[in-house]
Amino acid sequence: MKFFADTAEIAEIRDLAATGLLDGVTTNPSLVQKSGRDFVEVLREITEVCSGPVSAEVVALDYEGMMAQAEKLRRVADNIAIKVPLTPDGLKTCKTLSSDGTMVNVTLCFSPAQALLAAKAGATFISPFVGRLDDIGSNGMDLISDIRMIYDNYDFGTEILVASVRSPMHVVEAAKMGADVMTAPPKIIHQLFKHPLTDAGLAAFLKDWEATGQQI
Repeated sequence: MKFFADTAEIAEIRDLAATGLLDGVTTNPSLVQKSGRDFVEVLREITEVCSGPVSAEVVALDYEGMMAQAEKLRRVADNIAIKVPLTPDGLKTCKTLSSDGTMVNVTLCFSPAQALLAAKAGATFISPFVGRLDDIGSNGMDLISDIRMIYDNYDFGTEILVASVRSPMHVVEAAKMGADVMTAPPKIIHQLFKHPLTDAGLAAFLKDWEATGQQI
C-alpha cells in the first residue's frame, strides 16, 4: 500500500519523507488555507520534497473553468495530479486530462456507482471518503470493499485512494481489503508506530542496559 500525506505543511512532509514512508501528497483548498501561504508556491515546494504524485485540486465547477485551472496547475511540476470533483463536468475534465497523459484524482466519492463512473472516465485515483461516511452512520470501509470488487471484476487500472482516514484502523482495514493507496494526516501516520508493548519493551531494554554500566 502506498502512503500519501494529507497536508500542505512542508515541515510535516519533509519529516515523513525522511522516514521513507512517503509515496505522495494530497492537498485541498482547506489544507492550503490552513497553511496561510500561496497555493502555487506551496505546491511547487511540495513537489520538490516529494517525487511521487502531488494532488492539486481545481475549484471551478464547470468544464471550461476546470480545464483552465488544470492547465496552470500541471505546469507546476510533472508529478502534479489534478484533483477534480465527482460531477459530470469533473469526469469530463478527467477524461480530457487522462487522455493527455495527466494524472487525475477524482475526489468526493461516496458510492460504488460513483467509483465505477470515475474508472470509466480514466481516473488515475479514486478518493472514497471513509471517515465522512462513518460520520453519518454508514460503514465507510464497506465502500472500499465494494470498489475493490468492482475494479477487480473489470480489471480497471484506477487506484483506490482511501481518503478521510480518521484512525490507524482505517489504514489497516484498507490494507486488508487491498486498497492501493491511503492518504491521512501526518498525525495518523505517526500513530501507526505506536504500541504499548513496544514502549514497554524498549523501556525494559534501556533499564537493563543502564544496569550494565557500559557504553557503545
